[in-house]
Amino acid sequence: MPVTPFPAPRTLATTPGGAPLDAPVRAHPDPGLPVQGYRLRTGPEGVTIGHRDALGLRYALHTLDQLRAGRDYTATGYDISDHPDFPVRGFLLDISRDRVPTRRTLARWTELLALARYTQLELYTEHTFAFRDHQEVWQDASPLTAEDLRWLDGRCAAAGIELVANQNTFGHMERFLRHPRHAHRAESPEGFERGGFHRPPSTLEPTDDNAAFATALVAEVAHEVRSRRLNIGADEPFELGRGRSADRVARQGAGEVYFDFVTRLMEPWLAAGRTVQFWADVFAGHPELMDRVPPGAVPVVWQYDGPRLLAEVIDGDTPEARTWQRLGADLDNLREGFRSRAKLLSEAGVPFWVAPGASNWNSLLGRIDNAVDNMVDAAETGRENGAEGFLLTSWGDHGHWDPPSVTYGPVVFGGAVSWCLEANRDLDIAAVLDEHVLLDEARLTGGALTRLGRVHRDLEVPLLNASPIARALFPDPAVPLPAFPPPEALDRVAATLAACRDDLTAAAPAAADGETVRRELQHVISLAEFGLDVLRARAAAPVGADAEGTGDGTGEEPRLAGADAIGATAARHLLRRIEPLLAEQRACWLLRSRPGGLEDSIGELDRLRHQLLKAAHA
Repeated sequence: MPVTPFPAPRTLATTPGGAPLDAPVRAHPDPGLPVQGYRLRTGPEGVTIGHRDALGLRYALHTLDQLRAGRDYTATGYDISDHPDFPVRGFLLDISRDRVPTRRTLARWTELLALARYTQLELYTEHTFAFRDHQEVWQDASPLTAEDLRWLDGRCAAAGIELVANQNTFGHMERFLRHPRHAHRAESPEGFERGGFHRPPSTLEPTDDNAAFATALVAEVAHEVRSRRLNIGADEPFELGRGRSADRVARQGAGEVYFDFVTRLMEPWLAAGRTVQFWADVFAGHPELMDRVPPGAVPVVWQYDGPRLLAEVIDGDTPEARTWQRLGADLDNLREGFRSRAKLLSEAGVPFWVAPGASNWNSLLGRIDNAVDNMVDAAETGRENGAEGFLLTSWGDHGHWDPPSVTYGPVVFGGAVSWCLEANRDLDIAAVLDEHVLLDEARLTGGALTRLGRVHRDLEVPLLNASPIARALFPDPAVPLPAFPPPEALDRVAATLAACRDDLTAAAPAAADGETVRRELQHVISLAEFGLDVLRARAAAPVGADAEGTGDGTGEEPRLAGADAIGATAARHLLRRIEPLLAEQRACWLLRSRPGGLEDSIGELDRLRHQLLKAAHA
């Protein structure tokens, strides 16, 4: 049977009669092909490759290797023409929400990205780089060093991938601002209120001094890589205009103040001929600024929930939608997915990228169906509006409890649909994982991963940016669970988890990290089962004064029982299970990640633990 390479090519035709395995390969440049494109033909006369550039040749040879692995290679001739939908296809890995990868893990990511034809890797950093003058910020984080980045830059270059410096510079600066030496840099040194709850300071005051400070951080990271591109972040400056810049924002407007600061951050890099990416969340809300984007600056439009889930939550006017509205989310804009912002940028003639999410964070098990929907939306909208890049993001909210393997499926799908959407939108993710990533001759691990990634839907509580299990384990009073899953849904998910555990026991992943994948998935199933039992115990508790949800303070929203309301016997039983789970979490973490940040991540369970302790002694 003819082989279908991964990613599936744009066109593939077969004829009887293949090439000998030792047939010479004749390759020649073909300037008429699209960027990164190639034409590969095999047959009795041998193998010929036309390629536009070095990446086109790399991809052609990779395809040829997959064809040769097929049993029918010498009996079947292939004629393949291929090129990408997006010239830049990137992957962003969050290494600042506690989980800093080991070199072995980074090497594994590089292999997977090369397989899926990504051209760019970004490691999102806040405090997890060993900055020369800021040891107090990173000393407990096991940060990446300059030597680590130089090593990774070489690994990436050898794999046809560009390692791009990514250092946030405006919002998400809390790891610096918590230290006395940097507290004066905060927009709101005393913190701020969001969603009815107090938050620590996270945003820099938009001053010249802070612009110089942030630029120096970017420079340290950028100095260690060869790329002429960098990402300055600058997203979610929640406190802007609510602290020291309040008077200025009142006079000039939030968009003007924001973009003035971001422009100052970009100027030295643009002047040096660099390309500068920045997040478009604030900027895209101010279309009047779009004609001021300087040449070389690239706004990146992010959106992390797919159209189907957004319609279900927002169109239904659910408590979940109202919660996000109270947190300041623009539901109309959110409901549009990528389309409204992409159209504005396209019409303004501004080069831009689309950035969907892997849906790994706030989930434990992933949300693979949402990730697929989100990525297809990004690819469709990006193509329609001329986006130059596609950046798949993998974040680590609440301490990155999801194991790296949960993101493997989204990574192969994202690489495939950003290469050629029409040929890959129906990609069999489980089969690709088993055949190309995990090398599972039993063909069970890929199926387990994808089924685990769908259980959030089976719980029948649609949530944005999270799964019900993660909300149960890491309760956030600002984003309470809007409803409990019905008992029959909990039972169905428990059965799925048990079946996936059985499949993993029988699986045979031969990849270098195959046993690690199996162990971490078996563990995360145990964590998910614990989360189901927390949900069961909470659902059985009466609604009362110790409820978790506070709604909007008007009493209009239903209130769910909190963990404090769990019966003492159930609470004691749950507490006895926590320590063995944490012991295995630590062990699995250290198989992939550096020790710094581990205890901070484990601490994300403290809110639940304290609630259970209170209930156990009631």
